[in-house]
Formats: sequence, C-alpha cells, structure tokens
Amino acid sequence: MRSSFAPAFPPPRWLRRLASVCSLFAFTFALAADAPDARLSRVESGLLPPARLAGTKSEAWTVAARLKNYHVPGVSLAVLDAGAIAWARGYGIAQAGQETAVTAATLFQAASISKPVAAAGALALVASGQLALDEDVNAKLKNWKVPASPAAEGGPVTLRRLLSHTAGLTVHGFHGYAVDEPRPTLMQVLDGAKPANSAPIRIDLKPGTKWRYSGGGYCVAQQLMLDTVDADFPAFLRERVLAPAGMTASTFEQPLPAALAATAAAGHRPSGAVLAGTSHVYPEMAAAGLWTTPSDLARFVLSLQRSLAGRGGLLPRPLVEAMITPPLAGSGYGLGLGVTGEGDQLQLAHNGANEGFRCALVFYPRTGRGAIVMTNSDNGGPLINEILRAIAAAYDWPHYRVEEKKTVPLATAAFDTLVGRYQHEDALSAVFREDEHFYFQIRGQKRREIFPRTELEFFFLDSPETLAFERDRAGRGLYFVRGTTPPQIFQRVR
Repeated sequence: MRSSFAPAFPPPRWLRRLASVCSLFAFTFALAADAPDARLSRVESGLLPPARLAGTKSEAWTVAARLKNYHVPGVSLAVLDAGAIAWARGYGIAQAGQETAVTAATLFQAASISKPVAAAGALALVASGQLALDEDVNAKLKNWKVPASPAAEGGPVTLRRLLSHTAGLTVHGFHGYAVDEPRPTLMQVLDGAKPANSAPIRIDLKPGTKWRYSGGGYCVAQQLMLDTVDADFPAFLRERVLAPAGMTASTFEQPLPAALAATAAAGHRPSGAVLAGTSHVYPEMAAAGLWTTPSDLARFVLSLQRSLAGRGGLLPRPLVEAMITPPLAGSGYGLGLGVTGEGDQLQLAHNGANEGFRCALVFYPRTGRGAIVMTNSDNGGPLINEILRAIAAAYDWPHYRVEEKKTVPLATAAFDTLVGRYQHEDALSAVFREDEHFYFQIRGQKRREIFPRTELEFFFLDSPETLAFERDRAGRGLYFVRGTTPPQIFQRVR
C-alpha cells in the first residue's frame, strides 16, 4: 500500500539530482563540523626547535616526547583560527604520581596573564564613568594612597600608566604563599608589611617616562578597583569580565575553593616534585591570581576582537583600541597586553610564570588566529615555545618560525684551543669535541651541540643564546661570554 505521503509520480531527474547533491553536502558538512581540525595532528607531532642549519630540515617532535624530555607533567592548549576556537586539548597528567589526565577543562594558574583580564575589569569601570584613564589614582583611592616620592617630579600615577607598566612603580613580580603559611592582606602587600614576602610598592621613576614591568602597579590597580566598587575582587571580575566574556570555568578566588580544586592542575618544580600544597596562593590577584583554562582565555581575546570589530564584545571599541595602543612609544606594551606589529601582523601577547606554572597567550586580532598554552611546571617555557612554533607552521602565522642559521668551516685544531673547563659562579662547564662535532655542557645537565658562526663565536639550535670566546696570548681559550639575560662570563679553570 502506498504511503499517503509518497508522491503519486516520480520527481523530475533534475530535482532528484539536486536532492542527492544537497544530501551529500549536508553529510560532508556534518562530518567536518564533528571532526577535529585537520591540522591538530600536525601540531601534536610537529613541535620544532628555534633554529636549524641552513639547507637542512628540522627534526620534529611529539607533544608526548617533549613532555618527557622537559619533565613537564602536563600541558593544555587552545588554538584559534578565523576568529573561533579551532580546537582545545590536554596532554599528560595534572599531578605527578597520580593518573588524572589533563583535559581542556583542567584549571591552571594563569600567572601574569591575569593582568590583561584584570585590566579589562578596570576599563569596565572607565566605561561606566567610575574611573578615568588619565586621572591621578590618589583622587579615587580611599583606603591607601600611593606615597609621595621625589622621583615622581610632579608626574601623576594614572590608571593608564599602572596598566601599561609606565607608572614608575617598584616590585617586578610575586612568589605567592604556600597554603600553610601566613598570607598578607592586599594593604600589607602594598606596604611590604609582614607577612608579605615582597618589598613595598613605591615610586622610584618619574611616571610616564620609562617602561618597566611592575606587578606592583597591578596591586595598586587592584586596590583602586576595590575602592571603587562595593564587592570583593573575585566577585567584581566575575560580574564585569569573566561572565560577559563567557569565561565560565575561571575564577580569581585565592586560594582556589575546594569545589574547584579537583579540576585543577598541581604546580611542579624543575625536579618534577609537586609544589607543596599543590599551588601557591596569590593575594596579588590582579597581577597573578587567575585560575583558568586555555579555552576561557581564548574566549576573552575573542571578546576583545568583537569589540574591535564593533560587534558587541566585552568593552566599548575605543577602550579596546586604547588597550592595544602602547602609551609609551617603543614600549611594546598596551594596557595589560604586549603589542607588536600592525595590520594582519598585529600581535597581542602575554606570558605567565607563577611558582610551578608557565603559560603563554598569543593572538592576532585582525585575522582571528592565536593560541593559549598552559603548563604545570617551572620547566614549561621551552615546551611552550616549541608548541607555538608547531602551531605557527600549521596555521601559517607570521611569527614563531624556525630560524635558519649558517655555520662557517672550522678546523678541529682551531676548536681544540678552546677545549677545556670554564666556570661561572657555581656553574662548572666543559667545552669539548667528539670527532667533527663541538659541545658545551654544564655539570649536571645534558650536553648541547654548538655550531661556529665565526672562529670564536658559537650558536645553539635549541635556544637563541651564544658563546663568544676570547683567547689568551698563547692562543688558548681564556674565557667565554654566554649570551643569556643577563650575560654570564665563564673563566677557564682547566
């Protein structure tokens, strides 16, 4: 019996063909929507060193292999492409000695990436007329004032200068507090009063004249926000920034509430040991107190991108434009974010380093590309850079590319005049040769191959540092300068 819904006559051929094409398109679209980004596997197996020898190919590594190499228990990342989160993944474990896997939902300490999120909170108060970017902050501070200083020379400390690290204030960063030790109030942090483990936050440079990173300035900004709103800091940031940006997994609560602790990664020392109490507590919330995920930070920068495009977003467009405009020419830092480049190469970035955690945020707001990478180890820095280079290669970023370096021929006899043992403070190193390969090794660390740029200057492929030698009158190596920050001088001891 024919169904009452079946056509009495077969449809024309063109209609059947159109229906077939539409069905195939719908099926293909559904597969594409459900499938992870095809470039994901290229990232997972394409971690890259910072440099390679000209004319050679880089050896690529897997995420799993590099976690093991650096003794980093876990890493989580989110990749943005075309103004959306392309994918997010976790790798490794949340705590050494346990089996809980890192996932895209695992919480990490954002460390200094707290600053752009806190800066957005301050700018929300500017948007509502409660604060002004260029007003002396002492006009609105109620419970504490920035102490007068001869160094200020009449230059006011303003919110714009606090958020851009140009307010002339001291204290670079903070170590946090173990869970079982006394913790200071924010007021005690501002004055360096016990039990604070940091110095007083004071002016020692004329505001507005020099860029100098100051977590202390963000503590002043935190106090300014608290004196302006009738709420505690985590509640204020949740209402004005986290919730509007869709950061539903994030919090500025310090210490982390017990209900969230089960979803959080533990911090780890370079040795691989778990940080005592699993993480430090940071009353310096605006500077270092955010717990979050890469996906939530991705939602934050995407909300800023929508503001820039005039499509709603977190803040009025003029304030986000101010956020990505360095107030001090050449500083490379806006209001809470590092800012470099222009046009499609405009890059917003920030790194983070709390005790036991390392992380990085990179975003290109004009193209909607970027990534957030978060690790639960003090060793996370090199791994993060390798992951960013893998992402840059897979997604055609303009930066984070592998650099090609050229060597010069160097006779082994010429190198042998440099062979020996050299010392910098407690670090004893050896410079030696095996056949035609040259090596540098610090006692207790892995040997690293070095390559001649000149007869006396050598470079590495795994970092941008260099070794520059000087010879004595007899032609033997006398000392070398290791190109780190700051430079290290190693004197020959044997």
